[in-house]
Amino acid sequence: MSNLEQEPAEIDCCAGQSPSEIQILEPREVPLGGLRAMTVFRTLPQKQRSLIGAWCFLDHYGPDDVELTGGMNVARHPHTGLQTVSWLFSGNINHLDSAGFKATVRPGEVNLMTAGRGISHSEILTEGTSILHGAQLWTALPDSVRNMQPTFENYRPEPLRADGWSLAVFLGSHSVGTLSSTSPVKTHTELSGAELRLEPGVEIEITVPSHHEHGVLLDSGTVEVNGQPLKPRDLGFVRSGCTTLKIKAGNEPVLALIIGGEPLNEDILMWWNFVGRSHDEVMEFRAQWQAEIGAEPGDYSEERFGPFPPDTPAALPAPALPTVTLRPRVNPS
Repeated sequence: MSNLEQEPAEIDCCAGQSPSEIQILEPREVPLGGLRAMTVFRTLPQKQRSLIGAWCFLDHYGPDDVELTGGMNVARHPHTGLQTVSWLFSGNINHLDSAGFKATVRPGEVNLMTAGRGISHSEILTEGTSILHGAQLWTALPDSVRNMQPTFENYRPEPLRADGWSLAVFLGSHSVGTLSSTSPVKTHTELSGAELRLEPGVEIEITVPSHHEHGVLLDSGTVEVNGQPLKPRDLGFVRSGCTTLKIKAGNEPVLALIIGGEPLNEDILMWWNFVGRSHDEVMEFRAQWQAEIGAEPGDYSEERFGPFPPDTPAALPAPALPTVTLRPRVNPS
């Protein structure tokens, strides 16, 4: 998914920050597109916290009536230095990218696109989708692999199940008692991601690595995470040092996403759809994208973001150049 903000803030996520006790990260509303736009609820990045492990971006949306908003129809746009993770609860989206991968994003399946040195892709609602509901996440690639060739993976996990709960692990590993599940999808830092469903009053204890940070995004219902209540659309941040996530449903069924991972321990800079390491590098990504789509002049011997089929909607141009040098934003200690 593209970040469609026309004046995107720079985000520089710095290594070595000591995470606080459990934090409640509340979302901000971001319209995707113009007047007839679908609203997404963004909990990462924000002033309180820029990263959870290597997770650097989280948009939560829906249930959205696409007849009213038009849903998600995002024309070709670029990415660098990250992996996009798409997870749907309802609806279907067609994915097409410049590395030649074509897939339909469906509920219960993870679609992971590795941008590496550069990729462009589009995301268009399928015919027949009336309600769209899900999450779009990004993870930052470490410096050692961030210039790799782009790739794409699709995986449908078989959920772990017991009385009153299910856990679909789409990235990394999770265990609950004697049950465990590991995703085969390749990541480049230690990461985890899972969909959790709880019946009213059910409590689950998920064993997690103590050196990982975690986030619990509540979609619906009422829940406590390690004794801390969350309301729908909140992202509860759990610091490293924790070995168990105790998640208890209230009087309603719970639908939630759990993300986690080892701290990245690298400084990264985010602007629009690019992850880089410096202002100049990110501005060079922008300049090459604009040149490749014919929006601004530029001479490059090699395409970073192409090719793309000619019979597709016009590509999205990058926002205007920032008027200041992009500078770090530090996670509070």
